[in-house]
Amino acid sequence: MCPDCRQPISGCVCRQAQSVAPSDGVVRVSRSTKGRGGKTVTVVKGLALDALALAQLGKQLRAACGSGGTAKDGVIEVQGDHCELVLQTLQKHGYAAKRAGG
Repeated sequence: MCPDCRQPISGCVCRQAQSVAPSDGVVRVSRSTKGRGGKTVTVVKGLALDALALAQLGKQLRAACGSGGTAKDGVIEVQGDHCELVLQTLQKHGYAAKRAGG
């Protein structure tokens, strides 16, 4: 039972509402080095997906780039500077993606 809404976990309303982050419909792809010891990562934000779907999309992006990374807290990180390749892959999957940052 969920402690907040008193429903069974499979039918919990409050956890499903919290698992999908609000989004304006545009996926933003940027490059970042902050807090990583100078290592570059490609950051994908703005995906309105639950944790399981986010992890699956992250796996597909990492496979397309041939590198490692992670998917957590509504953000996908792909190791290395793969902004253009990630943009192309997201557009093939039907997402409205654009480059963010400099």
